[in-house]
Amino acid sequence: MGRIKALGLSAAFMLASTAAIAQEVVMVAEPNWASGRAMAGLIKVVIEDKLGGKAELVPGTNAVIFKAMDRGKGEIDVHPDVWLPNQENFTSEYVDTNNTVALSEGSYKGFSAFCAPKGFAEKHNIKSVFDLATPEIAKLMDRDGDGMGDIWVGAQGWASTKANSVKVRDYGITNFFEPIIAEEEVATASISDALNKGEGFAFYCYAPHYNWFVFDMLRLEEPAFDPAKYVMVQPAEDPKWFEKSKITSGDKEKTIHVAYSKTLEDRTPSVASFLSKIDMDTETVNNFTHEIVVKKRPSTEVAREWIAANPDRVDTWLGLN
Repeated sequence: MGRIKALGLSAAFMLASTAAIAQEVVMVAEPNWASGRAMAGLIKVVIEDKLGGKAELVPGTNAVIFKAMDRGKGEIDVHPDVWLPNQENFTSEYVDTNNTVALSEGSYKGFSAFCAPKGFAEKHNIKSVFDLATPEIAKLMDRDGDGMGDIWVGAQGWASTKANSVKVRDYGITNFFEPIIAEEEVATASISDALNKGEGFAFYCYAPHYNWFVFDMLRLEEPAFDPAKYVMVQPAEDPKWFEKSKITSGDKEKTIHVAYSKTLEDRTPSVASFLSKIDMDTETVNNFTHEIVVKKRPSTEVAREWIAANPDRVDTWLGLN
């Protein structure tokens, strides 16, 4: 009798939650990087297929996404791929201070570095970032004929782009190289072109990412992360952030979470509960990015296929086991 009653209460709760979700469209940000797109598609599918709700994907930069989640009015409710410590300035303000945004309990790991085409690097004995900082190597990596080598440091709006700009300056690379800020698709085309022609190109690289499936590239050695040698001042803290920052070590290993507006806890409690429990791993996200970008499959299609093959894991996120 107790078991039947418990099931009845559970069913009633689920029905009430579903009714609440039906009245809301959860706006999931779709950032302009591969793992962000992958996680956004996964979250959308779980909300729609498993919770009976509605979700829409909306593009946005980190600053725009976090400010919208802070307002909590449903403009953007979810950031699917928060890289820490890269975006720590946002989580410090909105999670720790304002208490308007929450982070998932689960996370997955990542890393960021600089890379070069492996064959080119081996031919010219390039093993570390410091091997780039010579006029001879810069000349070999001058792809636009301006007399400077080319190094892609990231896309506009990425927290990592600012840190990479500081880092290449402090490694001495910008004495011979011109930092390039461009969308990832532009950089990927340059990587592909350099590899096909056997030419040099230095670029920001990170994981999870589809490039590791596609290109034969070498991660360049950097000094191990040292917090005393990694001082990054954010633009919001000081307009002279670039001059006052100093980075002479590699990055700390990344921990990547989902973030969501705390107003979802009242507006759609079951969605908030799911987002608090979602957990991923680097290999799975890597595979997602390969399917989405290289094989050009919709992120939602890839997500549905994975969910069908991993029902127990998804049920854990939903509190069903």
